[in-house]
Order: sequence, then C-alpha cells, then structure tokens
Amino acid sequence: MALARTRSMALIGVDGHIIEIEAHLGDGPAGVTIVGLPDTALREARDRIRAAVVNSGEQWPEGHITISLSPASLPKRGSGFDLAIAAAVLAAEGAAPGTQLHSAVVLAELGLDGRTRPVSGVLPAVLAGTRCGCTTFIVARGNAEEAGLVPGVEVVAVSSLGELLARLRGEPLAEDIDEEEAPAPARDAPAGSGAESRKPDLADVLGQPVARRAVEIAAAGGHHLMMAGPPGTGKSLLAERLPTVLPQLTSEESIEVTAVHSAADMLPDRSPLIVDPPFCAPHHTATRAAIVGGGSTRLRPGCVSLAHRGALFLDEAPEFARGVLDSLRQPLESGEVTVARSAATVRFPARFLLVLAANPCPCGKSGNACTCSSTQRRRYLARLSGPLLDRVDLKVELQPVAHAELLADRAYAESSATVSERVAKARERATARLAGTPWATNAAVPGA
Repeated sequence: MALARTRSMALIGVDGHIIEIEAHLGDGPAGVTIVGLPDTALREARDRIRAAVVNSGEQWPEGHITISLSPASLPKRGSGFDLAIAAAVLAAEGAAPGTQLHSAVVLAELGLDGRTRPVSGVLPAVLAGTRCGCTTFIVARGNAEEAGLVPGVEVVAVSSLGELLARLRGEPLAEDIDEEEAPAPARDAPAGSGAESRKPDLADVLGQPVARRAVEIAAAGGHHLMMAGPPGTGKSLLAERLPTVLPQLTSEESIEVTAVHSAADMLPDRSPLIVDPPFCAPHHTATRAAIVGGGSTRLRPGCVSLAHRGALFLDEAPEFARGVLDSLRQPLESGEVTVARSAATVRFPARFLLVLAANPCPCGKSGNACTCSSTQRRRYLARLSGPLLDRVDLKVELQPVAHAELLADRAYAESSATVSERVAKARERATARLAGTPWATNAAVPGA
C-alpha cells in the first residue's frame, strides 16, 4: 500500500478539531515533506519519527514520503501528531494493517527510542472527538487516566510505537515495563509540613465577623467582592478561604474545569480530575494576555479561565495596570473570553467569582500614621474604574483588630464546613426560586 490514513486532533484554545493524516510513499529522492500548516515542532517530527521507527526495529521506507494534514487551512501545532504520523507511514509501507486505524484517534509524542510521551490538552481533544462520533482513542500511558475521564470512550494506552504495532498485528504484548516507564512512587509530604492534614479554613480568620459574613454571602449568591483595609487585616486570608465555602463542582463542571487546565498544561500529577473550585491569584505585574488569555503562537487560557467555576483573587488591585483591570469587564458580563488573533479566534470559558483587595492608600498605613495626601488617595483608588466597580456587588471595609478582639472572636468563628453547608442550601433555594429562568444565582439576575 502506498497510501494510508490515520486521525489525530488539533487543539485551538479548548476546542478540538479532527485532523486526517495521509501518508503517501512515492518515487524520488529520500525525504519527508509535511504539508498542511504545521508549526516548527511539527516540522521537526520528521526526524523524531524516523529515529523512533528505526529504534523500534522497523524498516524506514525508501523514497519520498509526503504527509498531508487535513483540513489544510487549520493551523497545527505541537508534537501530539507523532504517533499518528508514524503509524500512517508504516501502514503505507505495509508494515501494519491500516484498516484498524481508520476509526481511532491517535494522540501521543514519540521519543527517539520509540517510547510514547504524554501531551497536553488530551481531555478537551477527547471531548471534541466524542462530539464528532469518535469512540476509540490511542494515547500515551501518561494520558490514559485523563482520557478515561470522558464516559463512553475506549482508551487504548500504549507505552511505545512497538506496542501499538503489536496491537495492530495481533502479536503478544511484552509484559515487562522499563524502569523509566514505571510510575514514580508518590512522595510523602515532609514531616511537620501539614501539606495534607492542614487546609485553609474560614475559622482561621479572627476578629473580622463582618468580612466573614461577606465571604459567605458572596459564595451563596455568586457575588463579586471587594475588600478594602490596611495590611494585616486579613484580606488575603479571607480570599484564599473563599473556595473552601463554595459548592463542590458537579461532574459536568469538573470535566469542564479540567479541560481548561489540560489545555493550559496545568493538571495536577496525582489526580487529573479537578473536583474542587479552582483559585487563581496572579501577581500585580501580570500582563493582559496572562489574565484574559492569548499568546503569539499558542493561544493559552488566562487566569480568568483557570479560575472558571472558582475564584479569581486580585491582591493589591490598584497596583494592576488599568488596561488589565478593564479587560475583566467582558468576562464578568458574559462568562467567557473571546481572543482574536490573525491565526484564529477562540473562546475560553470564564465564569468566576472576582475578589478584589485594596489598601486605602499607597502607603497602606491606617489612621494618623498615613502620610498620603487626599489627592494621592483619590488617584490610587481611581485606578479601579467605575464600570469595573459597578460589577462588584459587595464592598466591605476591614479595620485593624486588637489582640483582645482576636481572643473574643474564637468562640464565634465558624469553620468552612459549617459555612459551606449553609451556602449549599442557599444555592439550592436560589435554583428552585429561579427555575424556568436562565439564571441560577442571585448575582446572575438582572437589576431590573
């Protein structure tokens, strides 16, 4: 056979597109030509694939090899096409039956020794493949658990090109696994670190009962929150504990959030499925592309999408660039971000709860210790534009707390578990009250 076909997936943002890979063996000088808008990493695949095939004990075809990636107008990037291209070339040579590859989607990078390596964005790729009717996905073993999160799909995990060829030929599989391929043992947390046993809890924040109540109301109604006060009053502590009182993600929301983090290559190693509301706290020097998403060559999700179904915390909010803050206005209204570039236009989900924290003035000192003039204070807080603050429902001012107040508040500070139960019940009541409408929380209801 001089022509063979396989399928893979191209990821643009968090949207996957099926790519048909055709390999043609023709006459002419030996070489490989890849057509169909490949990027630099994909052009380099010709050298990786040739070495992987030879080191897997297979014969590299003689003559000229033309590899076409269709649709040709869609940009393709990354090394996730390696295994699919190698399988297509060997099927065209007759070294592997190509008919079994027609119904499968192949996603994996190849090492020079023929072993497969995991790639980012497998979950959104599998989700897009299932919407197009694909049911079988061949992935690297490192991506098998992530791909298996999608119900109703058949995941074939292979550790090498040789294993894939053995499966296609019906040959027995090798039982031994190389030491480098074996999963690394889970490392325990250092003694005394409390990484697993001690989690942030709302009861840790003492002396600020009004602010704790504001956090609870924000979580219950989905309201954006702004906290103002001098340093040391607990603004950051409260924001970090807000996700602990948010409702747990549903199965559908977990898949949605995990897909965004997979596209950004930020999935946790131990368990790929994200079940807790995410929390993102960028530094005030973050650029607009880092906050809302974008990039010159690869369109990546930004912080607003990494905080999807969770909380986005901007500490020292007036220190952020004015343009960065105003770029939040669209996602706060629509729940998504549209990033337009010359190569493509993508949409990222961005339905998050915004938490702003600000000092009352540039020096951050309170009372008579403040050395800022009234003009400096106005100019400092004016960096938060009126249209942005109009989208923030709750605003609370925190004051310094004396030691006696901290001790007295111990008996009244409730844990995150207690508050989260009330938040969950409030969300249930709001859902029942708003049944038959496009809204589910109080914050989503229009003002009229």
